[in-house]
Amino acid sequence: MSKQSVGLVGVGLMGHGIALNLTRKGWPLGYLDHPGNQPTDDLDALGATRHADRTSLARASEVIILCVTGTPQVEDVLLGEGGLLATLRKGTVVVDCSTAIPASTKRVAAAVGEAGGRFIDAPMTRTPKEAAEGRLNLLVGAEPELFAAMRPLLSAFAENIFHAGPEAGAGHTLKLLHNYVSLGTVTLIAEAASCAGKAGIAPDVLVEVLRKGGGYGAALDRLSPFLLAGDSSPMRFSIANAHKDLGYYVAMAETLGAERAVADGVLADLDALVEAGHGADHLPLLARHFAART
Repeated sequence: MSKQSVGLVGVGLMGHGIALNLTRKGWPLGYLDHPGNQPTDDLDALGATRHADRTSLARASEVIILCVTGTPQVEDVLLGEGGLLATLRKGTVVVDCSTAIPASTKRVAAAVGEAGGRFIDAPMTRTPKEAAEGRLNLLVGAEPELFAAMRPLLSAFAENIFHAGPEAGAGHTLKLLHNYVSLGTVTLIAEAASCAGKAGIAPDVLVEVLRKGGGYGAALDRLSPFLLAGDSSPMRFSIANAHKDLGYYVAMAETLGAERAVADGVLADLDALVEAGHGADHLPLLARHFAART
């Protein structure tokens, strides 16, 4: 089976890893030139094609992968002025790896279908490190036949691929559930760490106790380097992004009529830090900001 030509919108921290793995594994890749991209010299050296605008990218691509910040950016890239759908090739598959609001995803999927394309949502979990290694987790909402057809391409940059369901938006729903638990747990541990500091408990003692007990998990692994040595690099995820994702989760839970009291509390914590100007900080710095509160 020949490898489809792929167009990528969003060569950021996660998208660069996707692009690197696709090009290394022989997928013909084009990407949209954008000021928010990571340096792309390595992609260019591997034969990737830089496109100056969306029209050029859409005309050259059989598959288009979106790896942008969130719902407003997805809607703009596809539906806005000069959006991809205006020049989408018939049969093009749009793969949305962003984190988005499921209700919007369903509308976007319908618009892609009306333009003659096909749509799957495939949001990611894990970090830029795993993206560069081709070891992302993907949570996919797609019809079974399309899911099977796209699996070889997705496997080029993902280690674990989960079929969330056949409907558009299923992947984004599962992603918001995942991020609520993941980011909520980081926030909880950061609050506990700030309380421990005020009570005179040493960070290494707290971390070791959590590691040996019920507090252990991926959230602690990503947060503990900061608690122990001030290193936030294992979790290069901003407070602003966490705030955005929790906002999406709360909106989804409200629409579904689901309980969200704990989520409201986490969102309020993140909202206060964004308002205070800390949105660009890596998420592990929550512990420092909480400790600074009087």
